[in-house]
Amino acid sequence: MGRVSTGISHRDGTGEPKRRGRRPGGQDTRAALVEAAREVFAERGYNDATVRAIASRAGVDAAMVNHWFGGKEALFTAAVQIPVDPAQLLEHVLAGPREQIAERLLRLFLTTWDEAGGRAFAAVVRSVAAHESAVRMLREFVTTVVFGPLARELDLDRPELRAALCGSQMVGLGVARYVVQLEPLATADHDTVVAAVAPNLQRYLTGDLTGAA
Repeated sequence: MGRVSTGISHRDGTGEPKRRGRRPGGQDTRAALVEAAREVFAERGYNDATVRAIASRAGVDAAMVNHWFGGKEALFTAAVQIPVDPAQLLEHVLAGPREQIAERLLRLFLTTWDEAGGRAFAAVVRSVAAHESAVRMLREFVTTVVFGPLARELDLDRPELRAALCGSQMVGLGVARYVVQLEPLATADHDTVVAAVAPNLQRYLTGDLTGAA
């Protein structure tokens, strides 16, 4: 017999409200976790959001996060709708000479979003424009999930400033290429874009920022 809803919001030990009704199964579980993750990440930020709190909000066991996503980082990526695994991104970007990090990062960025036809990036931007929670999630993705770990791995000075500068370069490039479709940048081949943008991005990553605010 199906479970009868009492209309009472139950909470677990974390104080999180659990969803009423039947626990979702299969792909419904994944969707419920993504929805709950958006709420919890927006409320608490990346660092303070826990797997347990997200699972509780979705009304599923915390083990389902690992089953469907492998952990909090990948769940965050799914919630913010960016089609790249931050762990793989970091591994790829660091696999080579330090002075070519910006080039590898740009090529991965262009390949990822071009394969999505630019629509995915445009969708992220539209979401950011419409929802404050999406603004915070994109900011956390850029500063905490991607460039924060990169700065730590490279042992960079002024990591917060570098992360912000790199984010401005990458997000700005995405808006110009995929949202505004500013020509000739919108249809330029990867070599052209990398040659033009990589030197500035490399300075933001590893160059001298003396005199920067």
